[in-house]
Amino acid sequence: MSESIPELFACNVFNDTVMRERLPKDSYKALKKCIKDGTELTIDLANVVANAMKDWAIEKGCTHYTHWFQPLTGVTAEKHESFINPTKDGGIIMEFSGKELIKDEADGSSFPSGGIRATFEARGYTAWDPTSFAFVKEGTLCIPTAFCSYTGESLDKKIPLLRSMEAINKQALRIMRLFGNTSCQKVNTTVGPEQEYFLVDKNLYNQRKDLIFCKRTLFGALPPKGQEMDDHYYGTIQPRIVEYMHDLDRELWKMGIYSKTKHNEVAPAQHEMAPIFTTTNLAVDQNQLTMEIMKKVALKHGLYCLLSEKPFEGVNGSGKHNNWSLSTDEGQNLLDPGDTPEENAQFLLFLTAVIKAVDEYQDMLRISIASAGNDHRLGANEAPPAIISMFIGSELDAVLESIVTGKPYDKRGKQRMEVGVNVLPRFSKDTTDRNRTSPFAFTGNKFEFRSCGSALSISTPNVVLNTVVAKELDDFATELEGVADFKSALTDLIKREITNHRRIIFNGNGYDDAWIKEAESRGLLNLPTTPDAMEHYLDKKNVEVFTKYGVYTKSEMKSHYEVKLEKYSQILNIEVNTMIDMIYKDILPAAASYMHDFAETASLIQKVTGAKASAETSLVKTMSDLADKLVKEAELLAKLHAEAEGKKDVAKQARLYADKVLPQMAAARAVADKMEPLLGEKYKPYPNYADLLFRV
Repeated sequence: MSESIPELFACNVFNDTVMRERLPKDSYKALKKCIKDGTELTIDLANVVANAMKDWAIEKGCTHYTHWFQPLTGVTAEKHESFINPTKDGGIIMEFSGKELIKDEADGSSFPSGGIRATFEARGYTAWDPTSFAFVKEGTLCIPTAFCSYTGESLDKKIPLLRSMEAINKQALRIMRLFGNTSCQKVNTTVGPEQEYFLVDKNLYNQRKDLIFCKRTLFGALPPKGQEMDDHYYGTIQPRIVEYMHDLDRELWKMGIYSKTKHNEVAPAQHEMAPIFTTTNLAVDQNQLTMEIMKKVALKHGLYCLLSEKPFEGVNGSGKHNNWSLSTDEGQNLLDPGDTPEENAQFLLFLTAVIKAVDEYQDMLRISIASAGNDHRLGANEAPPAIISMFIGSELDAVLESIVTGKPYDKRGKQRMEVGVNVLPRFSKDTTDRNRTSPFAFTGNKFEFRSCGSALSISTPNVVLNTVVAKELDDFATELEGVADFKSALTDLIKREITNHRRIIFNGNGYDDAWIKEAESRGLLNLPTTPDAMEHYLDKKNVEVFTKYGVYTKSEMKSHYEVKLEKYSQILNIEVNTMIDMIYKDILPAAASYMHDFAETASLIQKVTGAKASAETSLVKTMSDLADKLVKEAELLAKLHAEAEGKKDVAKQARLYADKVLPQMAAARAVADKMEPLLGEKYKPYPNYADLLFRV
């Protein structure tokens, strides 16, 4: 390695260090003030920043710039413009103005909008987000931007996130003032998203239509060995994967992404990368960039990176654990118990707000991680169930029990816990075990939202978390501000809210079937599919909370409702088309070749030896019966697919896909997966699971 890691890190990022070096001192201070206060840049300041950014990018080999944004497709978008401008003498000059930096016009007609705008209305705008650093990628200066319509509605995942971050900042500061902290000026949510992924051989990937079009296998019998030996998890990393991970780290570090941890995951060919925490907006941008870099680096190593939630049936799928916390601009983690009664009282109030928020808006949290891909993963013995609950650990649960009931807290010598009096035990050293079956687990000084799908943007889960917690903090601050006896009022509030929302806390095994019945008895929602969850999206309480804090407008929520259901149906439409194509063009022809050869063999045996060739005849009959059954299942699938596609209402269409089409896809797959082991190596229509999972 020629460069040291410190020299390599963020070398492609126009970060604070670069700005300090390249901007005039007054301009740098003015820009920092604009970022801190959220005020608009003057055109003069924008011109200075744009010129410095352009010079830096050209030195890095850039010829173009792009406003890099995140439409509702879930992936990023780019429109590249060169720095070249003509001169009067027929030459060129490399220019980049403040106007071009701050704002650009994008053709928004082909991006999802959910009816918020007509297709013929093409105008959309991208606006620079100075809180997220610009970066260089493949000869282009990439400027993180927001994306909105001509009329100002958000058409992306960044604008709502920034709004939600401001909402929780405002309400958290009110709580800080209640506890006498007047020096803190900003409360940020911070996130560290762990990213799971599969690596398969690129040549094998290219032989499977389902992987090419759907990014998951629609057919596939389990190999003789799966993950049952647990020998892949944290196991020795294969040399080819080591080289990939080495290059991946370097590329991520160049982009200023704090790639920290890498290891083998549970399933064969599955791995994980985890970064260090950073501010939520930056973490979201960096995770989108991480997924893009993962795929590109894989191709250079003859691999393909699969980010879908359930690429292989019967083995673990991939998640993205969203580690979420609250931190002040003074470096205090508000979800970390302190050493004084005041610090602990503050911690308990923030903890109570999160508990109440998760309980009251469990539907929105489930919606935030809902997708066609993630529905396959949730509830299996590899991921949290679709039922939203919270794990806080036995020790903290005992503390809350003592506060609510007045019973002694055993670990502190039969002492009754009182808010603002006792010093709680510190949880930063993980005094309780982890619960990998919990969707939303407290892990010492943060909450781990474990249900997020590996391919999804983490923007929406964080938008929901920020907003609903802001709502509870708002209610708490309103109740406590101006009370005569703050300690008494605080104690009453915490006791009341913990008592009212204790049902959301579950420290047991989320995989246990008994939990489904218990959750139902507690009144918790069980929303196994995306259409199930989306039925609650426009509930009155949900619309009210997001509109109250300016995170979404009502029209934006209706738009997102349409987009999410449309995308669900579109994905399943592609999967059904691919499945039918593979049945008729790959599986059945392979079966026909198999039967032809075996029938000829049986005929030859009978002719030469006079034997019955019963084994060959039996195999041909078995395959013939399965082929007949597969055709019938495919015909029924095509019929149900046509019925679903005929629905014009997005909710009804998605519902039909979930209730009828998906079960029929499973029925067709079950037949094909019985045929696969019989076909053997000679006749297999595509690489099987053994090839994909064990030949990397």
